[in-house]
Amino acid sequence: MKEQRKYVVSVLVVVSLLFMSVTVCQSAAYKVLVVFSYGTDFPWVREIKAGIDSVLAEKAEIRYFYMNTKKNLEGGPQKAEEALAVYKEFQPDGVITADDNAQSMFVVPYLKDKVKTPVMFCGVNAEPEKYGYPASNVSGVLERMLVRQSLALAQKLVPAAKTVAIMGNESPSAKAGFNQIKKEQDTYSAKIVAFEEVKTIDEMLVAAQKFNKTADLLYLAVIKGIKDKNGEVPTESKTMSILTQAYSKPVIGTIAFRIKAGALCGVLVSGHAQGAKAAEKLLKAMQGTPVAQIPITTEIYGKHMINIDMLKALKIKPSPSILRSAELVRLEKAAD
Repeated sequence: MKEQRKYVVSVLVVVSLLFMSVTVCQSAAYKVLVVFSYGTDFPWVREIKAGIDSVLAEKAEIRYFYMNTKKNLEGGPQKAEEALAVYKEFQPDGVITADDNAQSMFVVPYLKDKVKTPVMFCGVNAEPEKYGYPASNVSGVLERMLVRQSLALAQKLVPAAKTVAIMGNESPSAKAGFNQIKKEQDTYSAKIVAFEEVKTIDEMLVAAQKFNKTADLLYLAVIKGIKDKNGEVPTESKTMSILTQAYSKPVIGTIAFRIKAGALCGVLVSGHAQGAKAAEKLLKAMQGTPVAQIPITTEIYGKHMINIDMLKALKIKPSPSILRSAELVRLEKAAD
């Protein structure tokens, strides 16, 4: 019986470590809990983490918790309960929560206006009012895709492009992205011909074939989480590879790893900037600035990025001046 108990405890420790990592500073002034909506396999998460670390790694002991809702949305509420247990055990001086699912599943039910601990969000696509933000203890950084700027860049590369289709998965982040685009579309230089929500790789391929005939450009909102025939979720780079083989025209992305995975170009939203800004706000709050005096902001990082391998694949020969004003990247091999 004693051996069985030891075994169970060992298993629980291993499982916990799979979903949580810790950054420890020897002279840490603060304790910070970071709750991610997604998992470590998502490059966006790694970008945000690097941004947080750039501000807080030398000032705080940081615990990272991953809700993994891209792969298991239904399990999100259970993960939120586990994150709450970590919060109660760790007793952090501040909390950072990334992306929308962490807000709806963790902050709103357990922390907003219920504890005094300052909470700063980042990567939130929905309007803050959806979650009752700002709150007595909550502020942060909104994520807004730079769609207008990205379309303009694509049209500099392909002046004949006049129409664009919008594609996203079935997720709160994609829905928020669609809502943003619908509000802004009258200001875009390309006409939107379709909004397509896809749940599976097969649905994505059907849409791509349709868009080959109806759209000059394809803009991606969110595609992480789309499932294959076996119900598995391929890596985003693998999904991008499948998509760009099916859609023969330029794809637009607004996140660096998506462009490196096969999109032609985009004006970047930076996960690093999102994480760093949220960490800066949290540091202010932990140092004594009332959360009410820390306004919600929108972090806009407008770096132009162009995939030169996709330029060649699509036989596009742009003006050298366009290339000089952008960061040029190569196509990265899709991970299985």
